[in-house]
Amino acid sequence: METMSFGVFPTLFFPGLEIRQSQRRVFRGGEEVNLTRLEYSTLVFLASNPGNVLTREQIFEAIWNMDSDSCHSSVVNVIYNLRKKIEPDSKNPTYIKTVLGVGYKFDG
Repeated sequence: METMSFGVFPTLFFPGLEIRQSQRRVFRGGEEVNLTRLEYSTLVFLASNPGNVLTREQIFEAIWNMDSDSCHSSVVNVIYNLRKKIEPDSKNPTYIKTVLGVGYKFDG
């Protein structure tokens, strides 16, 4: 991962993926990807912690800003939609990996 800082919001670079936090924009292969607020926030949270395994509860509490009583389906749905938008092959993800029984990690 390479970062360039523009004020408080660094731009995150990964092979084939660029996250411009100062603009709230994401590019895959040079093409802009339209993400919902939850998808964008989830991607930034994961990409800002590359290689770290994050539980569904950690993701839910960080993005939804509430306790994680019913987080499982919310996080799974956002990850599913995010993979369809940013992964070259959503069934064999490059960026967002599932860690069975635990959660997800971002591989840049």
